[in-house]
Amino acid sequence: MYNFRMNGQMTLKEALVWARSQLLQSCERPQFEAELLLAYHLQKDRMYLVTHDSHEMEDPEGYRHLVERRAANEPYEYIVGSASFYDLHLEVEKGVLIPRPETEILIDLVAGIIEREKISRIAEIGVGSGAISIVLARKFPALGIIATDICETPIRMAKKNIETFGLEKQIELRRSNLIDDIDETVELVVSNPPYIAEGFLLESNVVDYEPREALFGGRVGDELLKQIIRDVKEKGIRWLACEMGYDQKEPIASFVKEIGVQSIKFYKDLAGFDRGFIIRFA
Repeated sequence: MYNFRMNGQMTLKEALVWARSQLLQSCERPQFEAELLLAYHLQKDRMYLVTHDSHEMEDPEGYRHLVERRAANEPYEYIVGSASFYDLHLEVEKGVLIPRPETEILIDLVAGIIEREKISRIAEIGVGSGAISIVLARKFPALGIIATDICETPIRMAKKNIETFGLEKQIELRRSNLIDDIDETVELVVSNPPYIAEGFLLESNVVDYEPREALFGGRVGDELLKQIIRDVKEKGIRWLACEMGYDQKEPIASFVKEIGVQSIKFYKDLAGFDRGFIIRFA
């Protein structure tokens, strides 16, 4: 095993061997992430690392710092300031939830409703990086979106991403608790809200870095989901599409039966876990 050297006498291959050894405890694929971080550090693609593995390392101290951050369980996306989602690269930073691949299922289901029902205006609760609203706006250029968040950091980051894709006229950002400050007529609400129970043990790369307000939904975990359902129903909005926890199907089904809705359909993620629901209120 190579020791890390800061005097520049280190090849790319040696740097990767060192980095992999540092990432064994924090990454499922330490070699892959070592390569990603080195490619990011050098501003090259991963193929460059293969074709130039005998080249001396440039700024080894900078690479060491990146690897140490990842070894301390800081998410890769926060280190490089970007997350891949759908067909996009979105800017992210600490304080903004990193978009997950399973949210793409929610987007596809919502897109089907928008297309089938000829929906022209929707709202998103918890805009985060802007991932959901941006993908839907790009899919439907005539769609109007009001996207809310209770925190300033996601609003600021979503604004940057929205401007990157030139969607300022389609997506209006609004700092609001849920949909409290939306009085306009919208036909559908979409959300990936906090739904984890307080006290649930999460991995360090999640709980130590990602925003608590985007993760925890209350003592039980489904309190915020139920509040969203109540709010959407009270405002007379026809559709609600939400992500939820894998163990929340039964309590949500019981709750909507109590308050009365036209229909609810649950869907699963690619791993086969219950992941969300679509409610039609009228």
